[in-house]
Amino acid sequence: MAKLSLFSLALFFHLYLAGMAESAIPGHSTPANFIRNSCRATRYPALCVQCLSGYGHAIRNEHQLAVTALSVSLSRARSAAAFVGKLTKVRGIKKREFLAVKDCIENMGDGVDRLSQSVRELGHVGRAVGQDFTWHMSNVQTWVSAALTDENTCLDGFDGRFMDGNVKAAIRRRVTNVAQVTSNALALVNRFAARHQAAAVTEKP
Repeated sequence: MAKLSLFSLALFFHLYLAGMAESAIPGHSTPANFIRNSCRATRYPALCVQCLSGYGHAIRNEHQLAVTALSVSLSRARSAAAFVGKLTKVRGIKKREFLAVKDCIENMGDGVDRLSQSVRELGHVGRAVGQDFTWHMSNVQTWVSAALTDENTCLDGFDGRFMDGNVKAAIRRRVTNVAQVTSNALALVNRFAARHQAAAVTEKP
């Protein structure tokens, strides 16, 4: 419960900052419709809607949507990293499984660090414009892409039938979900960046 509260407080702080940067986007009658329409741009739209629908009351624009998507990805990555960390102590674990789990722990730790950086960076984009906005968004896109690579690298460590077993199945289930959520978050970050830049061009005299 404490972890959920801390996550919620951090998320709403970033959403507050994001809300200061942009006004509500017109053309969507409800937050639920806005989320559904936005999630069509992702690779896993049903999962996207499932992850974000609980935060609809706090999402009023593209920036807040991207911040929320990244925050959910970070929360799931942290949970998966903690889960993977416990698997080194599973009774009867084989040496090759143990080594793959150790590599996965490192990959997931790196991914968590990069997603944390991304949430902070995106949450403080504020009213950045022009090259300043592009620089901030480039950082976010680079870090989220790297986090997705970290998650997939973890899964790659369990390739091959010789790795089949309970450990592989457990990690695949958790980390695949995180990778899909991160992929969706990256798509929404890219969407926000593209729309913000297009709007900036339109507003030029």
